[in-house]
Order: sequence, then structure tokens, then C-alpha cells
Amino acid sequence: MKAKTFDKKFDENKEIVGDLDLSKARRPNQEQKRVNVDFPTWMIESLDKEAKHLGVTRQSIIKVWLAERLEKIASNN
Repeated sequence: MKAKTFDKKFDENKEIVGDLDLSKARRPNQEQKRVNVDFPTWMIESLDKEAKHLGVTRQSIIKVWLAERLEKIASNN
């Protein structure tokens, strides 16, 4: 499909997802990389308590809190 046809379809609010090859789609700066971090037992217990209270996993709460802190630091610079 030519770009002009694709753009027209998009502009007319027609379905375009079927026309895309999403097999190699990537989100910039969102690649995952595994890291290991050691925490004191009291910190794990506090994280688990807060995660349970919020209904999320320990990993999720760590990611959210780190992201919030990094965004705050970036906005201050």
C-alpha cells in the first residue's frame, strides 16, 4: 500500500492496524534488561506490604517508584 493511500485511510478514521507489520515493532527506550538488586529484609517486607495494599506485584511497585524518582530528577535538571 502506498503512503498516500495509508494516510487517507488514517485520516478517514478507518481501521489501519491490519495494514501494519507489527512483528518488528519496538518502543524506543523501552527495551527490557534484567538486573539483580539485593535489598535488606526489612525493605522487602515493606515493599511487599505496600504492593499488597495497592494490589500490585513487588516488581511493579519498584518500577513505578523508580520511574517517578527518575522523572522528578530529570524535571529538575
